[in-house]
Amino acid sequence: MANKEALRELQSRLAERLQAARTQDRGKSWLAVECSSRGFLFPLKEAGEIFALAPIVGVPHSHSWFLGVSNLRGHLHGVVDLAGFLGVKGSEPLREQSRLVAFNSALDINCALLVDRLSGLRSEQQLTALAEPASGPRPPFVGARYKDETGRTWQELNLAALAADEAFLRIVG
Repeated sequence: MANKEALRELQSRLAERLQAARTQDRGKSWLAVECSSRGFLFPLKEAGEIFALAPIVGVPHSHSWFLGVSNLRGHLHGVVDLAGFLGVKGSEPLREQSRLVAFNSALDINCALLVDRLSGLRSEQQLTALAEPASGPRPPFVGARYKDETGRTWQELNLAALAADEAFLRIVG
């Protein structure tokens, strides 16, 4: 019971900080999330509301990463397993900390991303940009990589570009 209260309190504090950060223009800032033990950064201006896991109704004959649709505050949202979509899905079951992060309404897509857990907010001052590897082409929604003070690597995901990605839209849009 105490864990649920602590999670609700964290979610409430994050929502307040998220709203405050959206109204201030002080450089880049992100919502940090974890999926399959990997860290991802969603630009705050592109991330929407955070929801606890809600019932999801499956959609037959769709990709395994498209979990189905869910009623979030009276609106139907497609639900995408982010780790599954990115091809980094592990064998971990859903955890109590799993959350749905909706796209900002300005992006005009009713979709929420399933993440394993929220890891707070990050700003430019807390992260150091990493040199990009000289590997092959990357999807346009994959942004820069950063390292935090603990040495953990975070990958930025541009949600506006993801919402416009052809493979993503074929299923969600």
